[in-house]
Amino acid sequence: MSDLEVNTKKISQKYRTNVPRLIRAWKKGISDPEISRHTGINVTTLYQIKSELELAHRRVRVARKRESVDDTPVYAQRHILLRPLL
Repeated sequence: MSDLEVNTKKISQKYRTNVPRLIRAWKKGISDPEISRHTGINVTTLYQIKSELELAHRRVRVARKRESVDDTPVYAQRHILLRPLL
């Protein structure tokens, strides 16, 4: 696993639950109370897991953005609406 990926295994160990299964449930649109009833995890713990995952994804996106900015010159990154790219 590279540095630019979210480590769900580590989060699973921290909360002693199957985080990929929770992610699949959230992607399917199942609400937190329903997930809590099926898994036995407290709703506040689900909220903590969700916020930790969101923070990790945000960090990955920022790191990827920084990586892409470092590769290209600054003038190529900015586009002014009324002027073509130089």
